[in-house]
Amino acid sequence: MDLETTPLPGIGVRCMLTTVDGRRVGVVTHHADGRRELIFDGGSDTDPDAMCSLTLSRREALALARLLGMLDVTETP
Repeated sequence: MDLETTPLPGIGVRCMLTTVDGRRVGVVTHHADGRRELIFDGGSDTDPDAMCSLTLSRREALALARLLGMLDVTETP
């Protein structure tokens, strides 16, 4: 599995991965306020609902990481 990291000038960083069934999921981390956006691309060019996002605060992102089994979460400034 490859992790794709893309700088977003003036915004932050986007990290994406592709699942075995071709779906893309990732996180956009905003530099200004530490906010995270969980993004999901179902891989359909014809279905506008295939792409969605969920904005999370830093605290919510850490809680989600714990739910996903990330026991050692390192916060960065």
